[in-house]
Amino acid sequence: MSDQTLSRSYYDEFSENYERHRHEGYHTLIDDLEVDLARRYCHGRILEAGCGSGLILRRLAVGAKQAVGLDLSSGMLRWAARRGLSVAQGSVDALPFPDEHFDGVVSFKVLAHVPPIERALAELARVTRPGGHLVLEFYNRHSLRTAIKRLKAPTSIGSTYTDDDVFTRYDALDDVKRYLPPSVEFVAVHGVRVFTPVASIHKVPVLRDMFAAAERIARDAPLLRQYGGFMVVVARKRH
Repeated sequence: MSDQTLSRSYYDEFSENYERHRHEGYHTLIDDLEVDLARRYCHGRILEAGCGSGLILRRLAVGAKQAVGLDLSSGMLRWAARRGLSVAQGSVDALPFPDEHFDGVVSFKVLAHVPPIERALAELARVTRPGGHLVLEFYNRHSLRTAIKRLKAPTSIGSTYTDDDVFTRYDALDDVKRYLPPSVEFVAVHGVRVFTPVASIHKVPVLRDMFAAAERIARDAPLLRQYGGFMVVVARKRH
């Protein structure tokens, strides 16, 4: 089974349970931090590459000239379509969109699971207009989240697969800069989930508020943002 076929099957199965706990606590905080970054850099026509069930895309669509989502999984896209979102099925390394069509491109929780990462980033840059921004998330090799992830047992995502079954890559910022195509320039890095040791800590009332406040500060703090478990790299398409 190819990596892409496995990923499609994995996320089709994952889609059955994906939204069950994604409307509260930890997941809401992570989405809030990422949506804020996307809105900070991207306006006009926006593409979310790897939109899943559309939880972030539906928020980006508010106020956007156009918001389009792409995902490999038909199971995930069924949820997005029910939300009335504009979506297409496809792979991030072969986008079904014309050159320079979007003013901004965002991608969260996806690129770490794409083996041909340089080809994927070249495609994302291709569909971005000159001067437009790309807001791209990677899994940070140098983070508390990664250290804990390596120690824990695999987590079941359905009846067939665990989270160890899908391809996952952990990068350093220098790795990501090397992946970027010549057509874009690095702008900034932000860190999401710098301090949170486990997601369940955001279910504890007092600790939840403390960690949420700390995460909002750490995302943009120069000395802390580089340690986010989710490393959000911002790049700009060259003129």
